[in-house]
Amino acid sequence: MNDQTITLDIISDPICPWCYIGKTHLDAALAQVPDHPFVIQWHPFQLNPDMPPEGMDRRAYLEAKFGGKEGAVHAYAPVVERAAAAGLTINFEDMQRTPNTLDAHRLIHWAGIESKQTQAVDALFQAYFVDARDIGDHEVLADIADSIGMDASVVMRLLTSDADRDDIANRDTHSREMGVTSVPTFIVAGKHAVPGAQPPDLWRKVIGELQEQLKKGDGAA
Repeated sequence: MNDQTITLDIISDPICPWCYIGKTHLDAALAQVPDHPFVIQWHPFQLNPDMPPEGMDRRAYLEAKFGGKEGAVHAYAPVVERAAAAGLTINFEDMQRTPNTLDAHRLIHWAGIESKQTQAVDALFQAYFVDARDIGDHEVLADIADSIGMDASVVMRLLTSDADRDDIANRDTHSREMGVTSVPTFIVAGKHAVPGAQPPDLWRKVIGELQEQLKKGDGAA
């Protein structure tokens, strides 16, 4: 196979459980096809763009969005089932706050400058879904940055500034203007959209087709 690569843009929010499941499925496929052509880039999308900057109490959020805990349990039942099938446990019970994710998206952006974007995404998913931490809290985000080898003090200074806030908001708006209404949305080679948490089998098929096209010199048409 030649050295051509194909960009896989992933539009995601670190508090989206389907994004967590979708990435797990993608990772499973990529592990089985180590010579895959994908170069992955992550892009911001806020599920709750009107969330107060400090986030809100999880119980109050569930009451407002689903009419209370019973409504939330019903809404999240497919998530829990699919997560378990993917080998994941999502710790909904211990979550105390639902965060505004603008700052988490800023961290992902800064991690990308250091070629650590996917590490940041993984660490944010772990912090939120497994450890039930508030990923809107600056101390938590600085700790996550430190855990992936970034300078926590620099990240903390950036978080207390307005650095890249407008950029993240504009990129989120751009995705919506392109027609993205839910996440995860995967965009292959800048033109083929694959919505939702697709199973590993689908990704293996996509990768196989792309590899064949690259071998023939057709690019990712």
